[in-house]
Amino acid sequence: MNLHLATIILIAANILVSIKGFNDLQFFDRYKFNISAIRAGQRERTITSGFLHVDVAHLFVNMFTLYFFADVVIDWFGPSRFLITYLVSLLAGSLLAMYFHRDEPFYSAVGASGAVTGVLYAAILLEPEMRLALMFIPIPLPAYILGIAYLLYSIYGMKSRLGNIGHTAHFGGAVGGYVITLLFKPDIITSHPTMVILLALPIVLLFILQKLGKI
Repeated sequence: MNLHLATIILIAANILVSIKGFNDLQFFDRYKFNISAIRAGQRERTITSGFLHVDVAHLFVNMFTLYFFADVVIDWFGPSRFLITYLVSLLAGSLLAMYFHRDEPFYSAVGASGAVTGVLYAAILLEPEMRLALMFIPIPLPAYILGIAYLLYSIYGMKSRLGNIGHTAHFGGAVGGYVITLLFKPDIITSHPTMVILLALPIVLLFILQKLGKI
């Protein structure tokens, strides 16, 4: 697979910023996502945190996922709109985390997962027939099933505070990727209405649960 320059730029930015964070704890702490710091005026953390990672494995998983799905979005939208999709998803993940953790001043998070999940969700909307196979599920499955399952897992993770993972940012990123894709290509609503509805169900479920006080 030939990587587009836009993808190379994003991967390089994530690697360089993450390496700086690995070796400079003060830099890491200054630019990570943190509720109290953002409320104090350091709003750039909503973006910079998306280029920091806790370790090499965390960085690799995110960049490996981006590597596989970036070209799908670029082929449909071009590099400029791909970059917009990435950044909107990153910001959407941070904003949702701000909303759900607004009463937790010490809540912190890092990682490109929100942005990458947004790219993944955009790719699924654009290529609904795409099939994916996971290491522990060797049989290729329709991408939308895995996308929906991932968001349902994220809801479960948010509810149970499962692991040291930013499930809220993942979910917010998917919402960002979903919305921006429909804005860029609204005819998907008429060409693949069932897919649009199916992929919206976990998003609607999250806000119903939040409204009912279940999350």
